[in-house]
Amino acid sequence: MKKQVKNNVYWVGKVDWELRKFHGDDYSTHKGSTYNSYLIQEEKTVLIDTVWAPFAEEFVENLAKEIDLQKIDCIIVNHGEIDHSGALPALMKHIPNKPIYCTANAVKSLKGQYHQDWNFQVVKTGDKIDIGNGKELIFVEMTMLHWPDSMATYMTQDNILFSNDAFGQHLATEKLFNDEVDQCDLFNEAIKYFANILTPFSAMLRKKLDEVIALNLPIEMIAPSHGVIWRDNPMQIVEKYAQWANDYQENQITIIYDTMWNNTKILAEKIAEGIRLADPDVVVKVYNLAKSDENDLITEVFKSKTVIIGSPTISNSILHSVAGFIHLMKELKFKGKKAAAFGCYGWSGESVKVINELMANAGFEVVSEGYKNQWTPDVEAQKGAVEFGKSIAKL
Repeated sequence: MKKQVKNNVYWVGKVDWELRKFHGDDYSTHKGSTYNSYLIQEEKTVLIDTVWAPFAEEFVENLAKEIDLQKIDCIIVNHGEIDHSGALPALMKHIPNKPIYCTANAVKSLKGQYHQDWNFQVVKTGDKIDIGNGKELIFVEMTMLHWPDSMATYMTQDNILFSNDAFGQHLATEKLFNDEVDQCDLFNEAIKYFANILTPFSAMLRKKLDEVIALNLPIEMIAPSHGVIWRDNPMQIVEKYAQWANDYQENQITIIYDTMWNNTKILAEKIAEGIRLADPDVVVKVYNLAKSDENDLITEVFKSKTVIIGSPTISNSILHSVAGFIHLMKELKFKGKKAAAFGCYGWSGESVKVINELMANAGFEVVSEGYKNQWTPDVEAQKGAVEFGKSIAKL
């Protein structure tokens, strides 16, 4: 269980190889995840965060094999969400009076979830505790990254930032550090994590990154609560976050659609053809919503400058899969992105109008009235879709 991070700092978490869904069924984790808990053994023994509730008993049993639980001097709760604090009730049965350092909002979340009045010690940005051997833990509130109760903890001399959910990834691995894992897997999971969880808080994140940088603390490691620890050029992920939080986009246009009888699919492929003809340099990606993972699609939306959404007309509206996906995009509060709509219909043909209204309401700039076709697209309709794609590329 116990793996050395640096000097007297150890990882004591759990690797969850089987995890495929997170936040209920709301976030896909194709590569599993880790729940990172850290044990500091200086003159004082400090535990930073725990693990998800299903692994609580296992966590406490394993921790007890490594140290006498009574020798734990205090516990740091950087964030009260259950994937980090889930083992607290099992642990506190053994050490009920040990102090728990956390934000005022974390007291609310922990009491609300576990209905226990533990020995809470409220901290705010700049507060610190002495852990001996000339080392201190300094607390930095990270409000809305991604809960109101979030904070980070910085360890002096070893220069480790325990960042909780910031800078993490859902990536199951026995390796501890960023330079030990596949870099494509690492950054794919890091950007997916940001796109699906942190995008709505980009403005606050920009301010918080500036605040952390202004503290002028030397950072030699960033130890998040999921995935690997950044030890090789740890500031590279901070730089990535600064880019991603600044209304991020690449030279990409993404087409996302659902279809009933493949007619809307035909339009999607012809629109993509038109985009490629008009702009060979742009990256064009086409996804059937019904056959794709929504969180992976959100990552593609995050990277895109323009998103084109398609649905046939059904019941004077659109397929509920498309409506739900647009609602998900609205929740994430994307900024600076353009949108257009398309679809086939048999009778009334409202889908394009409905999509345009929903996308505008979701914060996208709708740049076209859209393209719609009655019945199965014939040669002329397909040519029209190609021309529509060209017009979107030029916009």
